[in-house]
Amino acid sequence: MSQVQQVDSDSEELATAEVPMTGVWADLVGQEPTVAVLRPAAAGAAAWLAGDRSPSAMTHAWLLTGPPGSGRSNAARAFAAALQCERGGCGECSACRTAITGSHPDVTLVRTEQLSLKVDEIRELVRKSAMSPVGRRWQILVVEDADRLTEQAADALLKSLEEPAERTVWLLCAPTVEDVVPTIRSRCRLLVLRTPPTPAVAAVLQRRYDVEPAVAAFAARASQGHIGRARALATQEEVRARRQHVLAVPSGLRDLASCLTAAAQLVELAATEAKETTADLDAGEKLELERAYGVSGSGGRGARPRQLQTAQKDLEEQQKVRAKRLQRDALDRALLDLTAYYRDVLAVALGARTELVNEELRDDIEHRAASTRPEQVIRQIDAILACREAITANVAPLLAAEAMTIALWNTPG
Repeated sequence: MSQVQQVDSDSEELATAEVPMTGVWADLVGQEPTVAVLRPAAAGAAAWLAGDRSPSAMTHAWLLTGPPGSGRSNAARAFAAALQCERGGCGECSACRTAITGSHPDVTLVRTEQLSLKVDEIRELVRKSAMSPVGRRWQILVVEDADRLTEQAADALLKSLEEPAERTVWLLCAPTVEDVVPTIRSRCRLLVLRTPPTPAVAAVLQRRYDVEPAVAAFAARASQGHIGRARALATQEEVRARRQHVLAVPSGLRDLASCLTAAAQLVELAATEAKETTADLDAGEKLELERAYGVSGSGGRGARPRQLQTAQKDLEEQQKVRAKRLQRDALDRALLDLTAYYRDVLAVALGARTELVNEELRDDIEHRAASTRPEQVIRQIDAILACREAITANVAPLLAAEAMTIALWNTPG
């Protein structure tokens, strides 16, 4: 049994102070150490097939971890493209383009919108992993949510990792190595992505989306390196408005009633965001289902197959689960914004010389820091983290949020 091999990112970074971020690697913002590992692995893939099993060479299973927004799934797709490309990831050929978008016949991208990856889905992937690639190179399976594997799904994947087909490569992605069951992670080579630096994120926003420098700097700082979040903050007024509402919560906690109101508003904001995300998608899926059963455009008139009613019920259940996950994710983003706010308060209270995440709120933060003991701020941060853990454990979001806001207001100094 092989053990997890973790790349020493510090030594890699020293060895490759300037890694050219071109071709399929161009979108990996601030991930030069990661590219310094994946690029030679892709280049040495042919040697790996010939029997070279050195640590710096290719291997059949990788686990890419990194904080949300670091680009771990983008890194997996880029690596898949480089493995399929005759030129190691030029970014221009058909193999690169189709691998990145998920339309390459030998690259399978798996990303669940449900709460977990079920065993039936993984069994289908395992079946596909045993097949020879259509082309001359690799059969690659990218699992973007390896942290959502059920216990049964992990067991189904295990044998494929232990006895892989010669030309099969598994690329698993997760926030941290601890999020993946030990039997899976012990059979993968671990590569840890870092949080992209704020200047690198700001530069990308300006270059790709023509964002004003001041807005780009704000979005990059406020997102704490989460590229997708930074893009939304820079380009969508409603996203900035929701964030401002969240950051106004601490100053509005005056009594028990205001705590309960604030909690309800946080949950409602998350529900609204989830609904906005899924409304068009839900409607499109329902219409597509009706078309598949030949009843689209009937206006509800005429006989409807019994099988359609069953399929519609199943679809509605799946959509409810997806909405629940998206609402939970939206609420978690709000909690992270609150954590960053209190982190800034703690930094100022302790006199730390560090950049504030919420620099635009410096006056409010300095005022709160002057009137709050550091020990109290730490307890407030703990209350937010406890709320995140409770929601992850399926505690009702409103109850968890109410407990948090009461703790924020009533924390002893």
